[in-house]
Amino acid sequence: MIQEKVGQRIKELRGQLGISQEELAARANLDRTYITSVERGKRNISIGTLEKIVLQLNCTMHEFFNF
Repeated sequence: MIQEKVGQRIKELRGQLGISQEELAARANLDRTYITSVERGKRNISIGTLEKIVLQLNCTMHEFFNF
């Protein structure tokens, strides 16, 4: 399912940067629990919110979806 793949990709890239869910949430101006549920594939994420997260992961949308 795409939600799970997106969540796994966020977790993967966040891990590569060595930042916590809390730090990513703060950088993207989101709640940590939101990041948790997105990473677990339990929440639909808008394209605008995904863009905010991707920017904080220091990659482009193209790089993000290259999995």
